[in-house]
Amino acid sequence: MEVFNYRLRALRGGTAAQTPVQSTGGSNLHRDMVFRRSLALADLVSLLLAFLLLEVAFDRSFKLTPLSFIGFVGLFVVAKVIGLYDRDQTLLHKTTLDEAPKLFQIATLGALCAWLAGGFVISGGNLDRVEVLVFWVALLVFLVLSRAGARILALRVVSPERCFFIGDTDSAALIESKLTGHQGFKAELVGSIEPGEIPTWSTDALSAPRLLEIRNLVRSLEIQRAIVAPDGLGPEAMLNLICTLEAVDVKVSVLPRLLQVVGSSVEFDDLDGMNLMGIRHFALSRSSAIVKRAFDLAVALLGLLAVAPLMLLIALAIKLESGRRGPVFFRQRRVGKHGEHFGVYKFRTMVPDADRLKDSLRHRNETEGLFKIADDPRVTRVGRLLRKSALDELPQLLNIVRGEMSLVGPRPLVVDEDEHVRGWFRRRLELMPGMTGPWQILGPSRVPLQEMVAIDYLYVANWSLWGDAKILLRTVPHVLGRRGL
Repeated sequence: MEVFNYRLRALRGGTAAQTPVQSTGGSNLHRDMVFRRSLALADLVSLLLAFLLLEVAFDRSFKLTPLSFIGFVGLFVVAKVIGLYDRDQTLLHKTTLDEAPKLFQIATLGALCAWLAGGFVISGGNLDRVEVLVFWVALLVFLVLSRAGARILALRVVSPERCFFIGDTDSAALIESKLTGHQGFKAELVGSIEPGEIPTWSTDALSAPRLLEIRNLVRSLEIQRAIVAPDGLGPEAMLNLICTLEAVDVKVSVLPRLLQVVGSSVEFDDLDGMNLMGIRHFALSRSSAIVKRAFDLAVALLGLLAVAPLMLLIALAIKLESGRRGPVFFRQRRVGKHGEHFGVYKFRTMVPDADRLKDSLRHRNETEGLFKIADDPRVTRVGRLLRKSALDELPQLLNIVRGEMSLVGPRPLVVDEDEHVRGWFRRRLELMPGMTGPWQILGPSRVPLQEMVAIDYLYVANWSLWGDAKILLRTVPHVLGRRGL
């Protein structure tokens, strides 16, 4: 940061013209082009794979007619219109699951067109209902998988996105920590500046001298995206800043403090030309609570039936390692919905007297507010395997059936950890704690307690069934990648 501050002063002192100038806009255009073309190719591959699956599954020969290519182009146009090719350029974290509802619409439209058009696009006869259903499901699955793969490959091809932060130093350090070591995006922080420095070169920045100054700053640091924390900036200064950055082809991301309280679950309202944000009621409605509970109960019962043989083998392995010492299950007191205490079930992964050894190991704790040790000496050999694979969590399906936990929810804290949660963040207890949650995806051993409970609060404020489904799907690669253990 000190190096950047020196370079910034040098630019203001009139040495900007001596700095080698490179085009930032061209680099941004290249990144956007890579992602757009990768996604378009992924969509085309998905369509072809869906038709190929039909041929293999039903032993029929389908040949596409010239009119079928018009249908392909039509689907690409619809995907473009609903933003499936332009969304990535505005985001740092380019995710596929977030666009799954729109992919569902594309797959439905494609299957409907293939059914209605029949022989006009496919030589070999019309599709029957079963074939259309298979085509629809296959197209949806292939769209999601191929787009996810295309983004992974594109991230490997492009260079890290160079970001510049405008805000206080604490927020700059937080943003820098978020940009490093994350699997979902590829970016780096190349500099930052305090908000108090902004008005001198953002106000009336479209005048030639000031526009040249900011353009030289952007080019010298090869800035591609600016992340702005609006604290300390008035509305006019904020507007000038965003307009200036966009005028020199820099993408802009804003870090609004408001969303740390209300999250993203807002609706924009038009009051005779004035925009308002409608904020959703914090708690779940009765119907939403019923839907969530029904989903939890159905999945938990099916899950118990599916993993019962595996749970029996795990119990046998625990007994064989420890003999008669210690139980198979470990039951720990946790804080649940509305602050009520309950016993969470896990397979025992530590030696029987692990709690008595806890005080002697506190000096090795690695996480603020929580007790976490990466290489805990109390963990047994079988327990280490269970933790790495997250199989020690399977007995919590019993907690779900008993109505004490949910599949997805806030993290169930032990009593002494819960005592550190203060203020409005205690409203995270409006929902039942979950086997997994947003904290699990981020890696519970790396997230401090206060940040984790803030994440849980936002989860409750923005709950949706699709949000739960996304967290469950994202938990799978997280566990397979053995992150956060």
